[in-house]
Amino acid sequence: MVVVTGATSGVGRAVAERFGEAGASVGLLARGIDGLDAAAKEIERLGGRALPIETDASDPEQVESAARAVEQAFGPIDVWVNNAMTTVFAEVTSIEPEEFRRVTEVTYLGTVNGTLAALKRMLPRDRGSIVQVGSALAYRSIPLQSAYCAAKHAVEGFTQSLRCELIHRHSRVRLSIVQLPGLNTPQFDHCESKMPGRAQPVPPIYQPEVAADAVFWAAHHKRREVWVGASTGATILANRLVPGLLDHYLGRTGYRSQQADEPEVPHRPSNLWKPVAGDPGAHGRFDQKAHRRSVQLWATTHRGALAAIVGAGATGLVATFRRRQ
Repeated sequence: MVVVTGATSGVGRAVAERFGEAGASVGLLARGIDGLDAAAKEIERLGGRALPIETDASDPEQVESAARAVEQAFGPIDVWVNNAMTTVFAEVTSIEPEEFRRVTEVTYLGTVNGTLAALKRMLPRDRGSIVQVGSALAYRSIPLQSAYCAAKHAVEGFTQSLRCELIHRHSRVRLSIVQLPGLNTPQFDHCESKMPGRAQPVPPIYQPEVAADAVFWAAHHKRREVWVGASTGATILANRLVPGLLDHYLGRTGYRSQQADEPEVPHRPSNLWKPVAGDPGAHGRFDQKAHRRSVQLWATTHRGALAAIVGAGATGLVATFRRRQ
């Protein structure tokens, strides 16, 4: 039995459908009723069961109530995926204090609220899996996304503390965080933006199903952290080695890389304070640019096979070298 927050759109929608495809019973938590109904129908079409629950992840009482409802309908929660997010694309000086607060409440405290609801049920049973949907931006902040980057940094810090506490308790509850690259999701058309150009993910762009595969894998394996996409690994490692150089590079390129050539749609609705009407689905408008696979993700989830391939290659090279002697 699985719970997914932010389940109507983007990564959350793709994750919910991935579990539904595997025949799971899925509790869908999100604010938008149109997207909830559509996601539930799609999961049932794929062979799973779904319970859509209108929930604001920033409200701990709503999250706890949803957790109770899911267990009453489907039984004990085995996997909890924290994915709910929102953001404001703008310079720091253009973001209002209440907007910073709202992004923090949804993206960071939504993760805390979901984790607490999951732990309340998993710790007494001494089993279960919690997966946090993170980002490369949890390690390396970029311009125009200060509120979101700060929230993802907070998710990373919270998760590290909790992991240590689970180890101290000798708990068998698994905890993993999946760090994501730029993805083709609808957030760039329904999150608040004050930029002149239409918001877009920093290339390279991946399809949300790539992220969903990583989350699904993390839920079933004991891995503390999963990096998705070569760009995520490169960003995190570069920030460890040359953070100052990245500051200057992003100061020069970060504005252009996050804005399309066309102007932003004036007065378009955003989901910062309330859900946008309609079914957002999993995909954004970048299907033609998005990668459907990640070689890096395959490598990180198939370490044994990769080691065997490398070992066989090395053995072959040694044999060839000896024959030539």
